[in-house]
Amino acid sequence: MLKKRIIPVQLLLGGRLVKTVKFGEWRDVGDPVKSSGVYNSQYADELVFLNIARENRSINELRSVIERVSEVSFMPMAMGGGINSAADAAELIRTGADKVVINSAAYRDRALISATADTFGAQAVILSIDARWDEQAARYRLYSDCGRMREDVTLEDHVGRCIEAGAGEVMIQSIDRDGTMQGYDIELIRQTKAVATIPVIAAGGSGNYDHLKDVFLETDVSAVACGSLFNFSDSNPIRAKAFLTNYGLNFKVV
Repeated sequence: MLKKRIIPVQLLLGGRLVKTVKFGEWRDVGDPVKSSGVYNSQYADELVFLNIARENRSINELRSVIERVSEVSFMPMAMGGGINSAADAAELIRTGADKVVINSAAYRDRALISATADTFGAQAVILSIDARWDEQAARYRLYSDCGRMREDVTLEDHVGRCIEAGAGEVMIQSIDRDGTMQGYDIELIRQTKAVATIPVIAAGGSGNYDHLKDVFLETDVSAVACGSLFNFSDSNPIRAKAFLTNYGLNFKVV
């Protein structure tokens, strides 16, 4: 049986870590290097870093932290936000990232996914999708550019095309739940799982361990990504895993 994973998500803005609410207002939550060292000691399974700068988006923000974080953290690292080409993805991986996270570029240049997967393997490519519920249309809409641009493609079609291009995992993020600590959007995750033939990471809404339990048991996702849960409570990956093992969920033993 494949082990489940708990993945802290760290949002980078101007060299600091921040936490957003519904992709809007944000709070400073610390230093990326110190935070990564703490997560390393708490046996997080992986780390995801996302550059959320709205202007002059490039990989510079990500590249600047890889070497420093690598000195204090020995878990797999995924980097995303501002990747605009296969060369960007390759540079991050060769600099020290284990995976890259592709979001906005996947809507316009799926060859980026294919080139990265062909060179480094599908496991090195995480497709990230940001979605918001549209009440009028009664369906989920997909957004790029930090939630600012609505994309004219369905969740089913986008997931299918990107898997065909070579993506190895998909991280589905609810914009509506981001930073609210009210629990994951179970229906959004179910719809993603229904069309994905690759592992799914659930993101957006973690507030307590029951939220993690619910999404694991109700959707059978491979991993949960957490931000606010670890930033604004005394929760950590060790305690989360101890709680979740009581419900028959298996995690890597350290």
